[in-house]
Amino acid sequence: MLLDTASLYFRAYFGVPDSVKAPDGTPVNAVRGLLDFIARLVQDHRPDDLVACMDADWRPAWRVELIPSYKAHRVAVETAAGLPDEEEVPDTLSPQVPVIEAVLDAVGVARVGVAGYEADDVIGTLAARATGPVDIVTGDRDLYQLVDDSRGVRVLYPVKGVGTLQVADEEWLRGKYGVDGPGYADLATLRGDPSDGLPGVPGVGEKTAAKLLDAFGDLAGIMAALEDPAAKLTPAQRKRLDEARDYLAVAPKVVRVADDVPLPPFDPALPAGPVDPVALRGLAEKWGLGGSLERLLAVLSR
Repeated sequence: MLLDTASLYFRAYFGVPDSVKAPDGTPVNAVRGLLDFIARLVQDHRPDDLVACMDADWRPAWRVELIPSYKAHRVAVETAAGLPDEEEVPDTLSPQVPVIEAVLDAVGVARVGVAGYEADDVIGTLAARATGPVDIVTGDRDLYQLVDDSRGVRVLYPVKGVGTLQVADEEWLRGKYGVDGPGYADLATLRGDPSDGLPGVPGVGEKTAAKLLDAFGDLAGIMAALEDPAAKLTPAQRKRLDEARDYLAVAPKVVRVADDVPLPPFDPALPAGPVDPVALRGLAEKWGLGGSLERLLAVLSR
């Protein structure tokens, strides 16, 4: 089980009241909410291995170089020379992220992030290396591109908390979007994604993109059709695709998650108990983690 950790703690932050606080009055709603999420996921799905995948770099320079608008609207401050962009996040969430990391480490849940890559890329690499079934838990539709029935890779998309999850396999993807996993990356490239600053092809929405992919197979097939006067593209489609050539030449690399991230050594096995009980006890007391941490430890012990 691979967790898109930031996606989940954002959901926890907005789903759990900020009245949930540590003894010193600091909000810990994201921390406790994430611990409850993990406890429920382990209880319901019983994974042997679980990895909390992290955004070591939420806006990698190599993606921005290809498409400068990539996540540009999320940048909170102008960057000084040599300093990384800072993502705009709620000001009571940012202080909770180091707490989340410390608690996961003390519990013994594997936590993996790699400089220069997003959590999506870590997930893509781990999914590519996996020798058995993989469940990816995320609220980010971009990861639908990793769905692969032949390898047992599916996405669990939270609908209500993590107790109600939409299971995205190839059948569901085809029914919802008319594409398979790899086709979803091409669909997203054509359609664009305002939330990620990806413009897409103007005038080509989700339905048109799906029809083009159905007719020509993939993005490469669509671009080959553009070169073929006899191909069944409408004049408007030809014009739009032709005007978007520069974007379409670089967007696939931005949209597709990496599958070759140099991962550090780590142990993905779920622990039966905390690996650092002394540190965990201190964190529990300082941050008032109470029942959320107790529930997670109880599930792990079972």
